[in-house]
Amino acid sequence: MAAERALAMATCTAPVNIAVIKYWGKRDTDLILPINSSLSVTLHQDQLKTTTTAAASRDFTEDRLWLNGAEVDVGHPRVQACLREVRRLARKRRGGSEDTTTLGLLSYKVHVASENNFPTAAGLASSAAGYACLVSALARLYGVEDELSEVARRGSGSACRSMWGGFVQWQRGERPDGTDSLAHQVAPETHWPELRVLVLVVSGKKKPVASTAGMQTSVETSPLLKHRAEVVVPERLAQMIRHIRERDFEGFGQLTMQDSNQFHATCLDTFPPIFYLNDLSRHIIALAHRYNAHHGHIKVAYTFDAGPNAVIFTLADTVDEFVEVVRCSFPPTTNGDQFVRGLPVGSAALPQELMAAVVTEPVPGAVQYILHTKPGPGPQLVDDPSQHLLGADGLPRHHA
Repeated sequence: MAAERALAMATCTAPVNIAVIKYWGKRDTDLILPINSSLSVTLHQDQLKTTTTAAASRDFTEDRLWLNGAEVDVGHPRVQACLREVRRLARKRRGGSEDTTTLGLLSYKVHVASENNFPTAAGLASSAAGYACLVSALARLYGVEDELSEVARRGSGSACRSMWGGFVQWQRGERPDGTDSLAHQVAPETHWPELRVLVLVVSGKKKPVASTAGMQTSVETSPLLKHRAEVVVPERLAQMIRHIRERDFEGFGQLTMQDSNQFHATCLDTFPPIFYLNDLSRHIIALAHRYNAHHGHIKVAYTFDAGPNAVIFTLADTVDEFVEVVRCSFPPTTNGDQFVRGLPVGSAALPQELMAAVVTEPVPGAVQYILHTKPGPGPQLVDDPSQHLLGADGLPRHHA
């Protein structure tokens, strides 16, 4: 890139991840160091992703940030932490003998535009995808190729897990400076080709208690959370990694549900208590257990993050039948043709005995839609200039 070029730009996409062994609680709120390790599944970007464009120019007079088309405060401490860390790595990489291009770029202000193709702050891990994408785009802009999960963690803890595809462990780490609190891949997205994910969106609304505030109250007031972090999670992590490596859905599914239940129990054990699940969430939990009981083994497994939306893990050969069970249990009222999105789902005729055992009291319109996806890769560079979110003037493009 020529030193005299006025505008440098990079665009990346990054995925959402869903934890199956949950992270809840920090031991250092500035560095975002967790009280326990965690493990997640990265979801495919064809269905859920953040796209971010970062641009630097000598013509920019200040750093600016747009999220889903609206300008937001670029001075947010976590955004600044990511910017500062990527720039520091860029300087370190040049080792003092920086070429004029990089020196110029590092002295320029940046404009960043970011868009999600899913609801923000509704318990669908938008901050994880958002910060992973911000760090990826900035790293591309400045030519940084270092380990970036530590930087992404400074934006949002779970963002470090979105820096990898497939099945990802975020190690708690021991060092006070956080340099060993990193994410690494346990298995790639190709490891378990039959695994499928159904996101049951019950609410796109912003959650009542933000995760950051909620988890700090839990750390301060929940004895159960302390026991979970110190005693329960280390053993569960080892079990979960084994289930994933062996592609043992029965073991994976049971542990996923147990860990989700315990996470929400720690929220209830917090004082005052935090309720991320609602009546509909509990309805879905009961439905999953009835469905598994009818079949005599675990065919679907739910997990809920800090929000009411259910994430269901299952295998490809169960998808059609279970989607039909959900459709009968929560009949769509207005969007029948748009009720199932993402990967294709076939039709299924439900046997009468399954209907009688599983579909008890339908609740019309309760589930807004189902998103069908699968494990996917980590952040991707977007080469096509037409996909940049910023125009040549460094301002957001308005895509039709």
